[in-house]
Amino acid sequence: VVQGLRQKLNQIPNVKVFVTNPPIIRVGGRLSNAQYQYTLQDVDLDSLQVWSDRMTTEIAKLPGFQDVVSDLKISSPSINVRIDRDKASTLGISPDLIESALGSAFGNRKVSTIYTSSSQHAVILEVDPKLQANPDTIRKLFIRAPALGVIASVPGTSLTGLTSTMSSNVPARLIPLDSLVKLEQGVASLTVSHQGQLPAVTISFNLSPDVSLGTAIDRIRALERQLQMPATMSTNFAGTAQVFESSLRGMGLLLLMAILVVYIILGILYESFIHPLTILSGLPAASMGALLTLILFDKQLTLYAFVGIIMLVGIVKKNAIMMIDFAISAQRERNIRPEQAIFDACIVRFRPIMMTTFAALVGAIPIAMGFGQGGEARAPLGLTVVGGLALSQIITLYLTPVIYIYFDRMQAYWQKDRAQAGEPVPATAAGSVRQAAE
Repeated sequence: VVQGLRQKLNQIPNVKVFVTNPPIIRVGGRLSNAQYQYTLQDVDLDSLQVWSDRMTTEIAKLPGFQDVVSDLKISSPSINVRIDRDKASTLGISPDLIESALGSAFGNRKVSTIYTSSSQHAVILEVDPKLQANPDTIRKLFIRAPALGVIASVPGTSLTGLTSTMSSNVPARLIPLDSLVKLEQGVASLTVSHQGQLPAVTISFNLSPDVSLGTAIDRIRALERQLQMPATMSTNFAGTAQVFESSLRGMGLLLLMAILVVYIILGILYESFIHPLTILSGLPAASMGALLTLILFDKQLTLYAFVGIIMLVGIVKKNAIMMIDFAISAQRERNIRPEQAIFDACIVRFRPIMMTTFAALVGAIPIAMGFGQGGEARAPLGLTVVGGLALSQIITLYLTPVIYIYFDRMQAYWQKDRAQAGEPVPATAAGSVRQAAE
């Protein structure tokens, strides 16, 4: 709907329309014309303005970016007052006096308060409001030197001269203000936003449906390195983009920690360093199936998809646990060879494995199809679970027995060497050692 509206509204001449689909929950960021925000900060305002314009232009050229706009609107007419400090210092006039004179003329400076029996009235010092909009008014202003004076007179206005405390041996002099300053006309931003006490410019953008937020963040970071931004410039994402970037920053470590915790628990359960590896051997197949499914359905590896991969760590290993647990028990109780034990485990545990796997598949299919409100966002989670289970189910039934046999032989030879060296052998591996000896 948004893409259709954007395409039609952009055909209207001389009108720029921004169409956004606001999220249900807004996470930080500023109110803008687009969904995602990218912020630049610098202590130098001029450098910030130059680089914000350049980044806005370059980001708009990146594929998949839409409605790129900056909140820095450099379109308001402005006048920069450049003080001739050498000349002002010669006349004994400080920059503070010039600033005070301009503030008294063009600002709303409260100089006194008139109190009555029932009310009070503020006395505001300023030039005639009709003259404040004309830059030539500065040529009519005079400043008193060398004492701490302010505006002395403004010919043609109702502003009268102000008296200041003068030294008796210094004559009063009225210096034209335009002889001490130089006016430069240009354009400037009407407002300058700040973030963390530093000037900041926020660039907002939307993304086309075929570009994920993670891909967009990578492209902007690559653009920063390509343009070689100055060291004083700091950049960061805001709102949804910031939360997404921070959430993905530790997802790889989180996945490794989940696998490590599962390995430790399985090692404690089976009192072995080898059999947990056999159980976890189906994870690469599950991860490959999840990624291939995302590629097949043209979905991105989003946060939901990562959650689905972490779920596979717990779901996939149950197939191997059913077989390995049965095989180890058969070896201990019936004292049979590993090949026969794992073969019997596959025969006996085939039905429970298929039943639990299909139950998980059927439960994840509605999520993968994206039913309900917000279903498109949750679809990658279901696709990773369905794809990972489907591929791991096929491979695990054939790969896990092979890995079990080779790992059991490896463990048996290690235990045999320890027994020959006179070291104590764990009771759990005694059967394997005897079989290896045979």
